[in-house]
Amino acid sequence: MRVLIQRVRRASVSVGGDEVASIGRGMLVLLGVAVDDTEDDLEWLVKKTVQLRIFDDEAGVMNLDVSQAGGEILVVSQFTLLACTKRGNRPSYIKAAGEEVAVPLYEKFVKRVRAVFGGRVVTGRFGADMQVELINDGPVTIWIDSRNRE
Repeated sequence: MRVLIQRVRRASVSVGGDEVASIGRGMLVLLGVAVDDTEDDLEWLVKKTVQLRIFDDEAGVMNLDVSQAGGEILVVSQFTLLACTKRGNRPSYIKAAGEEVAVPLYEKFVKRVRAVFGGRVVTGRFGADMQVELINDGPVTIWIDSRNRE
């Protein structure tokens, strides 16, 4: 399971020209689910995401998590985070989970983020052709892979 987290001033998701979700200051979390992801991957990644200290404290140091900063979270499914680019120029998505695996894990990820975070969490629309708009604050962009726990 992989996430790409962006600290944002605001972010939104539209489908077919209609806005389906938006947040102010907070985190845009792009989530990719792999075919062999487990509950352990999910739980580890939820905690890591919600507790990530990427917001400035009063001294201007990135020392606050999203809750402490009074932020919101927007979670968007993105299977392309599992792209393999080893061979050739066309990415392979063989490691990305199909809907039968990805949808339940995506939904559980969102549910667990809501429970652990306790603040406002909104989502894009799984499997839809989404347009994501954001103003990256910093910019701060963090890549986390549950299979590469540094």
